[in-house]
Amino acid sequence: MKPLFIVLEGIDGSGKTTQADYLKTYFEGQGQAALVSPEPSSGPIGQLIRQVLAANILPFATAQEFEQQMGYLFAADRYYHLYNAQDGILPARDQQGCHIITPRYYFSSFAYNAHRPEDWQFIERLNQDFPPPDALIYLDLPVEQALQRLGARQQRECYEKEDKLREVSRNYQRLLENYSHPLLCLAANQSPEALHQQIVAFLQQF
Repeated sequence: MKPLFIVLEGIDGSGKTTQADYLKTYFEGQGQAALVSPEPSSGPIGQLIRQVLAANILPFATAQEFEQQMGYLFAADRYYHLYNAQDGILPARDQQGCHIITPRYYFSSFAYNAHRPEDWQFIERLNQDFPPPDALIYLDLPVEQALQRLGARQQRECYEKEDKLREVSRNYQRLLENYSHPLLCLAANQSPEALHQQIVAFLQQF
């Protein structure tokens, strides 16, 4: 199998991290190098984003201004995540032959930071030069079940609220309707093992 750039998307609590870890273990069991590298990244901008999501520390007067700033931050972190010379994920794929598994990518910026038509255009401008993944896997989980899963977490981020998750779910559906690259949509309320088997079967076509 050629080295792949694989993105996992879905609302909070849909199981992206679990499936990323399963997939890494699978590839390594096949004797193939694999790296799980989520967004926000572990770089300096990604660390700032995590602080903002945990404590909502950006002093903007309106939600719209906050979302625009987050759009800029995510795009800057995404560029770093893809291309930086120390641990950029595309050099790891192309030069080291490593599968890259990324929970969240630019799809999340559309889902979480876009509310109005002009917001979609704004996010599109910020992300238009980033390459699509080799494979996109969307884990579709009802908001009610996501909230049940999130209820077990000790700390909730500012986006992990019911009204926000419902909007995010709608944005994902709108985005994926017109997506023209390799895509697998799965009902995320299946067992982790069943989801993993379907993901592996989908990736074997590559």
